[in-house]
Amino acid sequence: MKIFCIIAFILLSAFTPIPHKTVAKVDLARFAGKWYSLYSIPTAFDKNSCQTTTVYTLNKDGYYNVYTYGKKTTDNELHNYHSKLFPVEGTGNGQFKAQFLWPFKVDYWVIDLADDYSYVVVGHPDKKFLFIMARKPTIDKKLYAELVTKCKDMGYDVSKLTCQNHTETPLPGTK
Repeated sequence: MKIFCIIAFILLSAFTPIPHKTVAKVDLARFAGKWYSLYSIPTAFDKNSCQTTTVYTLNKDGYYNVYTYGKKTTDNELHNYHSKLFPVEGTGNGQFKAQFLWPFKVDYWVIDLADDYSYVVVGHPDKKFLFIMARKPTIDKKLYAELVTKCKDMGYDVSKLTCQNHTETPLPGTK
């Protein structure tokens, strides 16, 4: 019986999902700048978007002015949007509140971030959306596969990932 319990414990431990949490710390100054949204589980706001880039400008009040530029696949015209991103106190800046329409705010979690700030993965506590973004319009295939696996292990439905088409050839597993 003891051996059975040990084997069961090992098997359950091996299949325990990665906890869904934010990174410990985000340096606000380093996070600022231009990001390419490469792959996403889009929100209703982002549905049918492609070639999206976002510029985060940290202002003197400690939050970001966010400017998003992208095309809609429905009309292929360039659209731009302004929003704000507020760090949540006490989270090491791993959690933010995004405001697209005053006074409403949405959770915006940094769930993975490269040490050199070359890529970031942004999610939601209820796993409603997911964004894989990078400083360049492409990402290494191996890194992409690792990030998708991490997100899947956190409980995201990665089958819903869509390619933002910054490159002509989407990676496998994206629409």
